[in-house]
Amino acid sequence: MIELLDPTSPLVWAQSQAVDLGWGLALRWGLWLVVGFLGLFPGIVAYMVWLERKAAARFQDRIGPNRVGPLGLLQPIADAIKLLTKENLVPAGADGLVHLAAPVLVIVSAFLMLAVIPFAVGMAPVDLPSGLLYLMAASSLSPLGVFLAGWSSRNKYSLLGAMRAVAQLVSYEIPQVLAVIPIVLWGGSLSLVAIFDKQVEFGWFIASPPGLLAFLIMLIASIAELNRTPFDIPEAESEIIAGYHTEYSGMRFGLFFLAEYLSVFAVGCLVTALYLGGGMPLPLVRFPMNLLGDSLPRLILVDMVLLAVFMFKVLLFILFMFWVRVTLLRLRVDRLMNFAWKYLTPLAIVNILFAGIWYECVIRAGVLTLGGWLWGWVVTGPLVVFAVWLVVWINRRLLLGGPAGVGRPSLGGTRVDAGAAPG
Repeated sequence: MIELLDPTSPLVWAQSQAVDLGWGLALRWGLWLVVGFLGLFPGIVAYMVWLERKAAARFQDRIGPNRVGPLGLLQPIADAIKLLTKENLVPAGADGLVHLAAPVLVIVSAFLMLAVIPFAVGMAPVDLPSGLLYLMAASSLSPLGVFLAGWSSRNKYSLLGAMRAVAQLVSYEIPQVLAVIPIVLWGGSLSLVAIFDKQVEFGWFIASPPGLLAFLIMLIASIAELNRTPFDIPEAESEIIAGYHTEYSGMRFGLFFLAEYLSVFAVGCLVTALYLGGGMPLPLVRFPMNLLGDSLPRLILVDMVLLAVFMFKVLLFILFMFWVRVTLLRLRVDRLMNFAWKYLTPLAIVNILFAGIWYECVIRAGVLTLGGWLWGWVVTGPLVVFAVWLVVWINRRLLLGGPAGVGRPSLGGTRVDAGAAPG
């Protein structure tokens, strides 16, 4: 049997040596807060907006931002200045304190998600033993901020938009959390650093049928959680009003805008860390770095490669999100909710069983071998395909075989409506 990954590789050594660098906890947190959260991440978000506008323009045969700076590169700075200098208009009947707290709560939720992401060896701001549980708790603050934004505005349309948004966000949190359970089973821990270490030993978790299905469920649920097209019903960005933040302007609206794109970046980092092996360059081969011996330069070199690969994967995820936005149409609200409860949730539950089978076939042996990996595919691959087909078939039968007048097509191809007069 061939060992596909070497536990004595420089990556494993670097992971074990990261705790010996002598960094004080206060210094690490200070650097992350100043460099990352106050400078780096807002800058990434600003140029994500520029990149999306350029990408959407190319899809639609336009030019995109090209006036402010070369290639429009200073356009995000101009937009930020405009938002900072615009007047914040608050309705007279609004609850001023809650109206201000809502966007702050949403942006804080997005920032907190980045606190446990292992960008490279020793580059997780904090390694919590229950990092995934913390992530789910931090992301659940966003629906609360959304609802408070609509309620505090004292606008019936904002309130209805907030209620619709919360219904969507809560519904898609269920398959999103269920899609993470196979990763917890395989990693044996809730720590994202431990999950990354496990992928160093057993390859990317997406390189398995249950992992691939869990990745697709997480991807779809995350797009819905981010209010991105085709799940942008909470914001209704192509309409005149903007849902729950209709009554926001200036920098308060800018905080919602910043939170959305920061959440896109955070979800890209999370998906990369959980399913795509973090900064591991290839899914099932040894980490190709045998230079410089066991030394600090070796650790730095390993981290440079890991960070570059990690950010490249995140960039591909972000570009995919942009592609989806300019390609797909918005779902109808009833179909959106049905998709969460009738398709994604059953598949996510059944996939937990498949993940247990994969664990017994591949991971319980303690080392990833080519034979065990292929045997896992032979066993779980057909099960995953059959489960997807069965869920789709059952839902189509329920749709076509319902009671007369409730969405059942007639023989002539026209839809029969309840209470419709004959003839």
